[in-house]
Amino acid sequence: MRRKDREMDREFGIQIIDKSRYGIVSVIGENNEPYGIPLSIVINGNNLYFHSAKDGKKVNIFEKNPEVSVAFVGETKIPENFSKEELDEIAKNKSKASVLISKVFTTEYESAIVKGKIRLVKNEEEKIKSLKLICEKYTPNKMDYFQLAIESGLKLVNIYKIEINEITAKRKKYDINGEEMKWGRME
Repeated sequence: MRRKDREMDREFGIQIIDKSRYGIVSVIGENNEPYGIPLSIVINGNNLYFHSAKDGKKVNIFEKNPEVSVAFVGETKIPENFSKEELDEIAKNKSKASVLISKVFTTEYESAIVKGKIRLVKNEEEKIKSLKLICEKYTPNKMDYFQLAIESGLKLVNIYKIEINEITAKRKKYDINGEEMKWGRME
């Protein structure tokens, strides 16, 4: 990671994965071309899980090349570090132009990237457990119907797990004084 001052720990990365609505799974596909797939993903222990159709482009790619990278994006926003009056004062002094670049024309963000190996889950108990985790994350108020859905739908889907080899996390965020919180500082 180039910006070590923005690096966060593994636990922060897991929090980003947990709250992200989706992850982008990146692979090398047919003809050595990059291929990215947005998926609904849940983390459990040292594994990521998602479901898929039983066949198709991604299924073929996963069989041929199980090495993947998965990107997750947490909260993003444009910081409001200065009032209009403060910005007008900065604009009067060209030597302060770098402040505009670093603190005005920028984005606060948090992200996590996972590198790992994808595996088709074959064990029925693990398949059901992972589907339950996915449904609890994305449809928690519909869990009364989960068992019926599993009984009729389990045979129609593949479940994949990505065994996590590495999680890296990064964040850019400003404190209430408009100073960037670096080196994992939380407050």
